[in-house]
Amino acid sequence: MRARPPITTGFERVLDKCGIWSLRQFKYASQKEHWLRWLAEYDGPGYYGRKKPDQSAQFAYNHIVCPPMVLWLGEASGISKGKVLEAKRAALSAGASLPALSAAIRKVIPWEQVENRLKKPGAG
Repeated sequence: MRARPPITTGFERVLDKCGIWSLRQFKYASQKEHWLRWLAEYDGPGYYGRKKPDQSAQFAYNHIVCPPMVLWLGEASGISKGKVLEAKRAALSAGASLPALSAAIRKVIPWEQVENRLKKPGAG
């Protein structure tokens, strides 16, 4: 899985330029690193004070509110470029709320599609 695939990287730049989201506010170099750190703390409250630690991967995906992280997983797992671009456009049309942007991505790329890609040999 590429740490900085092009669609997600461009999405981060657009969100930063619009003042909706900024990579500089976090202490990671890529969404891949963000995912790995986020998952490493998933069996406890972690940085975000999770109330229900150790939930399923589907639960995690459906509750992430970092739009670039959600888009990254779709792109890095091998979802088609067209579908990832559609998800990016949907997010950019969803307003300035991080939960709304994340939900727009998940509407185009639901967990089942990501899961199927991750289960394929050589995925990502």
